[in-house]
Amino acid sequence: MKLITRDTDYAIRAICFMARHKDQVISVNELVRELAVPKPFLRKILQVLNKKEIVYSHKGLGGGFSLARPVDTISIMNVMEIFQGEFNLNECHLKKNACPQQVHCPLRAKITSLETYVADTLEKLTIGELLKEAV
Repeated sequence: MKLITRDTDYAIRAICFMARHKDQVISVNELVRELAVPKPFLRKILQVLNKKEIVYSHKGLGGGFSLARPVDTISIMNVMEIFQGEFNLNECHLKKNACPQQVHCPLRAKITSLETYVADTLEKLTIGELLKEAV
């Protein structure tokens, strides 16, 4: 199980780089060079972030990307949900049928509690907080 996928990781790294260079339009080539991320993956990720209004796309000569929102309004959970869907640590099932122990399972109760804690923590953790911790 992965908590954060490759796409989410690349997206967070790109957003952080743009945040450190706010008020600048950053080209895809610069992001690829600085982040050591494959260009085809990064282009796709940036297009999704643009569609979700996390970044702006600037067309033409000198084009690239810049942040569309303040860093304190972009949570890690926002980015995770864009690329990974709804956050779930536990998907109780037995093949295609629901687990018959689902209602009374003591492990499920503990995992649900952990899931809530992790989700709340990731919702509160913003790009701005990450940048403060990186200093």
